[in-house]
Amino acid sequence: MDVNAAVAAAAAIAGVLTGVIAVLAFRWSEREQNRPTRSSLHTDAVLPPGVDTVLSVLRSSAVVLDEADAVVKASSAAYALGLVRGGKLAVEPMLQMARDTRRDGEIRQVELDLPRRGTGRGEALAVSARVAPLGSRLVLLLVEDLTEARRIEAVRRDFVANVSHELKTPVGALSLLSEAVMDASDDPEAVERFAGRMQIEATRLTSLVQELIDLSRVQNDDPLEDAEPVRVDELVAEAVDRCRHQAGAKQITMAAGGTADLRVWGNRGQLAAALGNLVENAVNYSPARTRVGIAARSVNAPGGDHIEIAVTDQGIGISDKDKERIFERFYRVDPARSRATGGTGLGLAIVKHVAASHGGEVAVWSAEGQGSTFTLRLPEAGAARDRAHQQTARHERAGGAGLDEEAGRSTPTSPESTAYETLPAPEVLP
Repeated sequence: MDVNAAVAAAAAIAGVLTGVIAVLAFRWSEREQNRPTRSSLHTDAVLPPGVDTVLSVLRSSAVVLDEADAVVKASSAAYALGLVRGGKLAVEPMLQMARDTRRDGEIRQVELDLPRRGTGRGEALAVSARVAPLGSRLVLLLVEDLTEARRIEAVRRDFVANVSHELKTPVGALSLLSEAVMDASDDPEAVERFAGRMQIEATRLTSLVQELIDLSRVQNDDPLEDAEPVRVDELVAEAVDRCRHQAGAKQITMAAGGTADLRVWGNRGQLAAALGNLVENAVNYSPARTRVGIAARSVNAPGGDHIEIAVTDQGIGISDKDKERIFERFYRVDPARSRATGGTGLGLAIVKHVAASHGGEVAVWSAEGQGSTFTLRLPEAGAARDRAHQQTARHERAGGAGLDEEAGRSTPTSPESTAYETLPAPEVLP
């Protein structure tokens, strides 16, 4: 009995000790979990009240650094730009700015070019970085992405330079010709010759100004505000009529064909201008006594049926390197020929903008010495109209709260590229 009692007493003592140890371990674990960590001190205790909320609504990339250069807070945009990696600021010039600002409290700003993350093409991001003290120990870094703004500024500079150059040529010619007319006032033949040249330069100047206006309009206006079903046959007939005189002077045969009674949905004036530019280019860059064909057809596409209007010529063709740039403003494949034909280099740029704003695209096939085919692809009237109505309905159901920013406007699509096929035999027009 004594032995059994001793064993029972020992077991009871061991159970009590185990319970005490378990309670102590639980309390110690709870204390450790509740102890403030380095990250919680940074995000909760260190950041001044309200700063976290302010940083979350800023459009700039925001980074907050502590006295040890560790990242206390960083916005998602800062991670997207590659500014923060592994909890550290990854851009050395910005890090040095932060250290200098922490030392003397002075606000600093600098513009930098950073390598674009994830690309091996050497492209750079242009950013503006501003560093300021935040409280007694923290430093705030705000980074603004200037890449798109710089690109737009470069385009604007190029555009102004090109326009200045293009305007200067006919204006200078008119000035010289007017002086020549004054000096030859007693020579009727010379006056007549110089006056004819003045008319040519004045026509070129008028055409340039008009195309600048057209380009500005198609870039800024919404073509579907006044959209309507437009018959492709009428667009083709108008484009042919526009170029009939030039084609007749070069004995170029104009031919039209393809599927009849097709309709596209859009702004009639802009569509007529775009197709007219394609036909005019085909005539201007074709040798005499050749043929220019215009044909239309309907094509089934995953995003909806499209209308293809192809303009084919037997001209000089376009090299591969030029095909990549022909839709740029003021770019000319053959500057000397453009001067002879009065081309401004804006026609294809207008075509590209019109096609994109109507939810379509323009493609080109060409080989040097074999001619070219420009294909204007546009959504068919029914499909485009239904899509526009659906977008408008979604916008109205959303209460106009900006949930569908593209409602009521054309959404540019990227239909699958198809090889150019021979269209039905065109009808020769007089």
